Amino acid sequence: MTSKRPLLPGDGPLARVRPVVAFVVVLGLFITGVLVGGPLGAALLGVLVVGAVILLAATWKLLSPAQRTLRVVVLLVLLVITVELVVKIPTR
Repeated sequence: MTSKRPLLPGDGPLARVRPVVAFVVVLGLFITGVLVGGPLGAALLGVLVVGAVILLAATWKLLSPAQRTLRVVVLLVLLVITVELVVKIPTR
C-alpha cells in the first residue's frame, strides 16, 4: 500500500489537504478544547463533532460496517467529552 493513495476516493475539498495537516489541526482543536474547558472548550470540541458528523454522512456509503461502527464510537466518545465540558459533573 502506498502512502500517496487516498483513504477514500474522491475529489472534494478535503482531497487536496495533506493527511498530516488534517491530523495536526484536529489534534490541536481537541487538546485546546480539553485544556481550555468550559463553554469555549466545548465550542471547540463542538466544531470537531460537527465536522465528524459531516464527514461520516458524506462517506457513509463507502465505509464497511466495521468502519462505520468505529467512526460512530469515536464520534460518541467525542460527544461525551464535549457534553462533560458543558455540564460539570460534581466530583466527590
